[in-house]
Amino acid sequence: MNTRNKIILFLTILISCSPDLSDDPIPSVVFQDIPINLSLPEYNSLNTKGYQYLSEGVRGIIVYRINPTTYYAFERTCSYQPNNACATVDVHSSGLYLTDACCGSTFNSVGEPTGGPAWRPLRKYVTSLSGNILTITDEIIE
Repeated sequence: MNTRNKIILFLTILISCSPDLSDDPIPSVVFQDIPINLSLPEYNSLNTKGYQYLSEGVRGIIVYRINPTTYYAFERTCSYQPNNACATVDVHSSGLYLTDACCGSTFNSVGEPTGGPAWRPLRKYVTSLSGNILTITDEIIE
């Protein structure tokens, strides 16, 4: 095999083993600010389990409690092939990380990919806490 053919073979193998970084963009949707009164029983899961699902967003939002003063709000649409019908993220039964059963991607508590084909973090929305009121806005944290 001559040098030219070796180079072509090497590049073909290299390209075929590289992750697909040309993935579709994560869809977005505008929604009104979401005020959550953490004192209300309907939001008790944020104090017991540490997370709660909301219906706003593209496929919903996961509000994830890090500590009593820090909450993250993640779009439930997986960052890998987000236009697939099943690309929806859930909190793992352990409550320690997030997972997409469709593609097998996993994400840590700050939304960064930790396994599977996802290479982008989950979409994170701005949250602010004032007393017992947690507010989620449609502003995206890049």
